Amino acid sequence: MASDTPVHSPGELPDAETLYARLLAGVKQEFSKTPSEKTWLVGIHSGGAWLAERLQRDLGLEGNVATLNVSFYRDDFHRIGLHGNSQAQPSSINFPVAGAHVILVDDVLYTGRTIRAAMNELFDYGRPDSIRLAVLLDRGGRELPVAACVVAAHIPLPPESAFVLSRLDNGNFSLALEKDSVHE
Repeated sequence: MASDTPVHSPGELPDAETLYARLLAGVKQEFSKTPSEKTWLVGIHSGGAWLAERLQRDLGLEGNVATLNVSFYRDDFHRIGLHGNSQAQPSSINFPVAGAHVILVDDVLYTGRTIRAAMNELFDYGRPDSIRLAVLLDRGGRELPVAACVVAAHIPLPPESAFVLSRLDNGNFSLALEKDSVHE
């Protein structure tokens, strides 16, 4: 965990736009570490894809953002299914993954299973030179050894709670705390 990453309690839910600004600054710094022509953003559906789309625009990157739908790659798919999403978005990787530097973007890091699934799917497209993770929130509760390079905030949550990121009509983000019906 970076020493400047804020730690909040669930009772003090920060503004999603403030968190996004921190995420943007961190991703910009990660881009400076690798050749820009070989570095790509990949958002995980759905919140991570929304964040990656906006990061792509705000960083002035050309083209469409790459996205992954890791539903069928999850090791717990038999238990949680598609999270009630009957119209799951397909993955869209629009660059040669082999030899690329990938910045994987997601909204909330929890157990690590979504990230493991995303890495498995990425390797089906080719072997990247590196994969780094950027997340809006790290809620703790890891079941797999996964850590993010960029974290806008750490907010520990009990398993029965969940963060829900929403994209408003104007493109801004909103964050809410809800009861979790299916643990990730």
